[in-house]
Amino acid sequence: MLRLVSSVLFLATWWIAAALAGSAKLPPPAAVLRVVRQEAESGALFLHLGATLARVGLAFTLAMAVGSVLGYLMGRHRLADRLGDPWLILLLNLPALVVIVLAYIWAGLTEVAAISAIAINKLPTAVVTLREGARALDPTLDEMANVFAFSRWRSFRHVLLPQLAPYIAAAARSGLSLVWKIVLVAELLGRPNGVGFEIGVAFQLFDIPLLLTYSLSFAAVVLVIETSFVQPFERRASRWRLRAA
Repeated sequence: MLRLVSSVLFLATWWIAAALAGSAKLPPPAAVLRVVRQEAESGALFLHLGATLARVGLAFTLAMAVGSVLGYLMGRHRLADRLGDPWLILLLNLPALVVIVLAYIWAGLTEVAAISAIAINKLPTAVVTLREGARALDPTLDEMANVFAFSRWRSFRHVLLPQLAPYIAAAARSGLSLVWKIVLVAELLGRPNGVGFEIGVAFQLFDIPLLLTYSLSFAAVVLVIETSFVQPFERRASRWRLRAA
């Protein structure tokens, strides 16, 4: 109910702002809805949304897999932490735009370059979060697993993973919000399709309804994914801590 009220308030605010600013600067909701329908009927909207989501999925999966392993190693082994910390600081402070431009220069305007650049920008946040999770592991649980002669898989499944799950969820949540933004920049600079590409075309044509069409459609998809998948996973991952408390 509150989400519905918030949506109605958003549309009302948009309509009032459009009336005050003029349709040339801010088209009203009805004008943007017409463009959304046109793009959907032509198939262009779903084509570009699909391309963007595919890049997000690949880059996010790659960054989470590599970042989780590196973060765990840095959190558990001092040598790995000392060796990896300078690289981590560098990646955390290197602007995303620089990484994307360098990837396109070195690897060309390819999908591999785009996905790699997006993943590299997301990687340090996953490493930092999982490193803290690995540092917070309870050593008494490891001792219990040794006493009961748990196999490596059983120890990972029932001892290690539940403790790291909240940190994995936090890394996924923060990383996904970062990937949503970076993928549009990568598409704007060097891809022939995707939401970022269409936003760039709309900017060149000063086509505000088209710009809002793809921006809001992308935001709607992000909201659905956050509500339907990310937030439930985060609650489920933290459930055992609440029960323990």
